[in-house]
Amino acid sequence: MNKSGIINKNNYLLLIIVILMGVSLSACAPKMVTKADKFPLLYEESPASILILPPMNESTAAEAKDYYATTIQEPLSFNGYYVFPYEITTEILKMEGIYDAELMKDLPLQKFREYFGTDAVLFTTIKKWNLSYMVLAANLTVSVDCELKSTKSNATIWQYNGTVVVDLSGGSMGGGIAGLIVKAIVTAISSAMADYVPHARTANYMALSTLPYGKYHSLYGKDREQKFIEQTRPQ
Repeated sequence: MNKSGIINKNNYLLLIIVILMGVSLSACAPKMVTKADKFPLLYEESPASILILPPMNESTAAEAKDYYATTIQEPLSFNGYYVFPYEITTEILKMEGIYDAELMKDLPLQKFREYFGTDAVLFTTIKKWNLSYMVLAANLTVSVDCELKSTKSNATIWQYNGTVVVDLSGGSMGGGIAGLIVKAIVTAISSAMADYVPHARTANYMALSTLPYGKYHSLYGKDREQKFIEQTRPQ
């Protein structure tokens, strides 16, 4: 093969590598989408009121449902929606013999419109409510899936996930055995005192940041072109 052929072959290989790198980078790069493109049904239906159902719990923490339920109403209200008082609606549902959201998944959502007059129902699932502790390091993870369904069409009009991972370790405490002991003590204390509620609230605000504003917010209808990073994991 002559020298010209080798150069052409090298150029061809280089071109293939560049193309593959471009495909790889584009696959890894976060995709930005607008709220209007991602959640067109929500803009179409424009719900004004939301009923929050008791959360479903897929974590290993039995107390997660009670703690989490106190963190979701506030951020929804700040987003411009009328939110039915959680404690009252939960008691009404219990009087009807419905204690868990798992039992409500298969109910016709129009029933909630008839009982409460709500435009939409929020289903939440606690995916993680975990404390990972390994002497010198500890992480607190709170992960929540949110799904808003219309009582008019039964369709899902918005869904997203919020996940917060908090480092509870003591950070840098100096060198030597003494530093390791101090760090272990600080980590143990932080783990024992870890309060999930603020972190669950943060996870909710993260997820709800993608929710189009409701009718009682000054930016209602003006956020269609706001962009956020689209989640690629299955919902």
